[in-house]
Amino acid sequence: MDQERQQLPAPLAEAHEPGFDYAAGDGIDFEPYDAFLTADETADWFRAWTGNPAVDGGEFRVFGQNGAGGLAAFWLVRAGEPVERQPVVFLGSEGEVAVVAQDLTAYLWLLADGFGPKEAERYPRIEHMPRVDPYRAEVAQRWAPGARRPAAEIITVARAEFPRFEELIDSMCG
Repeated sequence: MDQERQQLPAPLAEAHEPGFDYAAGDGIDFEPYDAFLTADETADWFRAWTGNPAVDGGEFRVFGQNGAGGLAAFWLVRAGEPVERQPVVFLGSEGEVAVVAQDLTAYLWLLADGFGPKEAERYPRIEHMPRVDPYRAEVAQRWAPGARRPAAEIITVARAEFPRFEELIDSMCG
């Protein structure tokens, strides 16, 4: 039985609202959803992606994808914390994985600095020139005024907090 899609947190929906312009490889490769995937949709994708019918991806709340089908999600690893306090991860269509931001506030500043989930996963091997996004910087300033940090720091700190994320994902693969 498929559940109703859950609404995204207001800051996330607002930051994603205008969409993203990939601009022939020089922008952010990201297609945000207007709601989280349902548990059934997540399970179907996660099982196909891992090749493991015993996993369901229940620890992820998926909120968008890149053009190749890689997913961006909150990883529900902090017990008892709301989704906004959970790290943001990228699960790529070719098996690439990374923690890209420690939480929603860091993710907002990542977007403001010109990085989407896929670009953050590629850091420091990024192939585009990130450019500050004035709209998303205004959104981040309104929702997370004291959390401003450069994208490189956001990515580095998130990866340092969760150094075994890739191993965890590898252990789930069939």
